[in-house]
Amino acid sequence: MELKNAKILITGGSSGIGKATASLLAETGAKVAITGRDPGKLNKAADEMGAIAIDLDQSRYDDIPEKLQTAVSELGGLDVLVNNAGVGVFPSMGELTAEKFEQVFSVNVFGLALLTQEAVKIFKEQNSGNIVNIASTAATKGFPTGSIYGASKFALRGMTLCWQTELRKHNIRVMLINPSEVPTAFAREDRAERPVTDGKLTSVEIAHAIKSALEMDNRGFIPELSVWATNP
Repeated sequence: MELKNAKILITGGSSGIGKATASLLAETGAKVAITGRDPGKLNKAADEMGAIAIDLDQSRYDDIPEKLQTAVSELGGLDVLVNNAGVGVFPSMGELTAEKFEQVFSVNVFGLALLTQEAVKIFKEQNSGNIVNIASTAATKGFPTGSIYGASKFALRGMTLCWQTELRKHNIRVMLINPSEVPTAFAREDRAERPVTDGKLTSVEIAHAIKSALEMDNRGFIPELSVWATNP
């Protein structure tokens, strides 16, 4: 697709992978809106990159239709939804609770699916659209303390496969990006960005992967792409 003048909504765009992706796509000439739960941080990030700020906590399901319509109105349409917002907790077996599952699944699975459903209504009507789901290499293999977070990403991967099958006939491309470890503010209570370290990926590599996947001609799409650090 042509990214210049494309109308793109990126969830969780005030830091980390979402912010890097929003910045890169805005630099290519796309019109970008970003969502976040911290208005101060969200507005600061949006101002820095010339994006539109949409205050959204996607665990608040009833807010989703209105917030999506606000984004569409501000953007003047919608061509791409990047589902980047996510949370994680990592309890060991013996420490699992229903509340912890609900905390993660409300954002990573349920809210994500409901937001995407609203976007798909628009994509079907215009017979085109792009959905990029940011999962994780945790969607492809288990790891200790990953019962909740890993399960949410396996669920996202499963939904992506279903949406690919269901939506291709509407010219809607659904792509899954699986980053390996990227030091960001993810899962930090203070939401401070982790420092970049040797051997680890940065948000920029994932942003380039997303941009490259979107730029493929609309006659084709990349169903799934995993990004690993060369020598972690």
